[in-house]
Amino acid sequence: MIVSTKLHIPHVRKVLVSRPRLMHKLNEGLQVKLTLVSAQAGYGKTTVLSEWVKQCGALVAWVSLDKQDNDWSQFWSCLTASIKERVSGFGQTVEPLLEKGPLLSLKPAITALLNELNRLTGELVIILDDYHVIDDSDIQHSMIYLLEHLPPHIHLFIASRSDMVIPTARLLAKGELIQIMMQDLRFQLDEGHAFFSDTTDLLLTKEQVTVLFHQTEGWISGLQLAALSLKRSMNIGETLQQFSGHQHHIADYLLEEVFLHQSESMRAFLLETSILSRMNGSLCQAVTGQVNSQELLERLEKLNLFVISLDDHRSWYRYHQLLSDFLQQMLLRTDPDKWMQAHIRAAKWLENHDFDEEAVDHYVEGKQTEDAVRLIEKKLPMFVQSKSVLLIRWVSVLPEDSFVEKPMIELFYISVLLGVGEWKAAFSRVEQAASRFQAQEGNWTDAEWKQAMGNIYFFMAVTSYLQKDLERTSEYFEWVERYMPEGSFFQTVGRNRYQGHDSFDDQLALINDLHAADAFLLKWITIWKDKREYPFIGFLYASYSKLLYEWNRLDEAEFYVNQALGREDIQPYARILMQNAISASRIQQAKGNINRASELLEQLKSQINSPDVELFRLKIEAEQACLSVKKGSRQDALDWLQRCGLAHTDEVSLNRMAEHLALARVLSVSERMDEALYLLERLERLLNREDRLRDRIKVLIMQSVALYSLGQKEDALVQLETALLLAEPEGYIRSFMDEGAVMTELLSAYMKVQLGVRIQSSPSVSLAYVGQLLQALHVTSKEELSLNEILTEREARIFILITDGKSNKEIANRLNISGETVKSHIKNIYRKLGVNNRAQALEHAKEIMTLA
Repeated sequence: MIVSTKLHIPHVRKVLVSRPRLMHKLNEGLQVKLTLVSAQAGYGKTTVLSEWVKQCGALVAWVSLDKQDNDWSQFWSCLTASIKERVSGFGQTVEPLLEKGPLLSLKPAITALLNELNRLTGELVIILDDYHVIDDSDIQHSMIYLLEHLPPHIHLFIASRSDMVIPTARLLAKGELIQIMMQDLRFQLDEGHAFFSDTTDLLLTKEQVTVLFHQTEGWISGLQLAALSLKRSMNIGETLQQFSGHQHHIADYLLEEVFLHQSESMRAFLLETSILSRMNGSLCQAVTGQVNSQELLERLEKLNLFVISLDDHRSWYRYHQLLSDFLQQMLLRTDPDKWMQAHIRAAKWLENHDFDEEAVDHYVEGKQTEDAVRLIEKKLPMFVQSKSVLLIRWVSVLPEDSFVEKPMIELFYISVLLGVGEWKAAFSRVEQAASRFQAQEGNWTDAEWKQAMGNIYFFMAVTSYLQKDLERTSEYFEWVERYMPEGSFFQTVGRNRYQGHDSFDDQLALINDLHAADAFLLKWITIWKDKREYPFIGFLYASYSKLLYEWNRLDEAEFYVNQALGREDIQPYARILMQNAISASRIQQAKGNINRASELLEQLKSQINSPDVELFRLKIEAEQACLSVKKGSRQDALDWLQRCGLAHTDEVSLNRMAEHLALARVLSVSERMDEALYLLERLERLLNREDRLRDRIKVLIMQSVALYSLGQKEDALVQLETALLLAEPEGYIRSFMDEGAVMTELLSAYMKVQLGVRIQSSPSVSLAYVGQLLQALHVTSKEELSLNEILTEREARIFILITDGKSNKEIANRLNISGETVKSHIKNIYRKLGVNNRAQALEHAKEIMTLA
């Protein structure tokens, strides 16, 4: 839930110093993409922007940021909601994409936001106040993307205490940035005189104002504090002399002076309410016990004591951060018990009024672990769904033993860590939780304990799988079956939401040992296939059909994927459905049923029932682009290239591997080979580093094909040999076959080179494997003659020596075998090649050397 006051333009007092120079500079921001208002606390950034909004006449969406907005989903949801407040119906395509955060990629949601902004007919100003609270890298990256593509009628104004983390030099060089810095914001001397003469009752001389102005260097808050202090001074001249030193010293001194001149009840009110990020009369009354809290808030506003109204109704307020920091430090230093009690009372009021996130924050600050955990548990699904950053922060500061009685929180936390890619942390938490849960046998009900243990064993299975240990994974699945045979929510966490982690959904991508995967997958499919409400099996079906597809066992692959697609329990799970439908489409492509393959992908689009349907469509459309290449529909592939939003310079990630590969393939057929090779090179480095064998083989093959198309035959064969070396032990076939005729040429060229290599540098890839691939590609005529019954490694070596004119004795000596063994091998070679003597064998060798 987004607090509405965050989206209100802060109220500005009617009596202000006129600042035409600053207003003019802010008006220039309507001609550029970004206006940056940057200065430390107390320079009036919020005030001047609020006043400018009243004068400029533009449509303005305002967001007052706080620390809870340092979360990708929350940040962009606030910005979208703010625009929606001004533009009815805005955000319909954006909001569904924001709910799951940046787990897949930053771009889809931001692209949707840009598209909606582009459709707006008039100018719009977006103001982000207090941007310095934002340091999340995902937000910064998406902000860069937003600024690069911001439509010309949208103008972003950012107010921050610190310089922008995002690069602004390019915007400045292009004239797309206005910078309003400290020297622009501070009062000029004439404005300082106007401030004291027009907004205070002080009768200061020009000389006194000038002295004070120079002492504060035009610092607006310093002047405001000085005015408050001087109003109570019996000797203005003497007091003026005390205003010296650096600004933070002045602030401490003046704030303390102002604070000490308040009544005892007001001082207590200020101290106890300083812990609130925003407040109204009712909340302040709950925290302080003072029934006249609303009156006190209004009085503080009239005193201009650094209180900012957050709405036009004077309902919600916040303190200037300068005052809030000062008061909080004083309260914590002088009365830590009162500090805790204030947080506790605030938390209870906030919880009772359904401000759960803020309530948890205050329970945590007030050391009320049990209440914090209780409220987290109460709203756990919502927090995990859209507030994972907050959840991680809370759980990381709460004592670990606080979860002993709340296993679901621990399990959700582990799922979050796995979901955001914090695998090492997740592994550690799983092991610790297993010990704690085990110790609770007898303390929990039997059903609760078994559920907890079944879930923790499931997570232990997941972590073992992520570590490529299928044997241990299988052992933990045995324990899951013992304690939780019907499964649990955690097995299909995310349901029909797009998690953006192909590592989990495309599970075969993680496993390098296909033979071990074959046994593992078949075992658990057999065990679970008769369960009617067990959608998790859908992931296994998808993986097994992909494995059988790779081994070119297409009928078996089709059988298993059809079993999955026929199960009613997986239909609501878009992530599982998509994996199986794409596998089914690829099987039909391989069987030559291109139209059926296309139908399956179109049907999949209509079957997806998810708020994240647009994100699923991105993946499906990437698959359709690859199918277009297969069909020879080059224009369809180029159309996808124009609208997909992908670029060869994008940061590569495992989570979007399928889309990266589709991009590389389409770039290749678009004759943009340099871009394709640049992308493939970075993908190969990533996959090698992450030990992802299957996709690394695919990338190496694509590199080989691209290089061969460019006429770089030698480099192409080097990449091909690397792919063959990696692929042979696991029996990869389809990854090579799917490249078609060009792979036939490459493998034939490779065979020719290897047959021409002398015995001193014998090939590492077996000629039998190359022959198997060529036969799978339906090699014919002369090639079929030479490869119909391919030679073994030893026979190939002897055959090469025969072509060199070596005698049987020389061959025996070279290979360190007996003459009789040489004769036996030569007899087999003659039989396989269909020749009767050396002369015929040499003639056949000449035919082989003319291939490709």
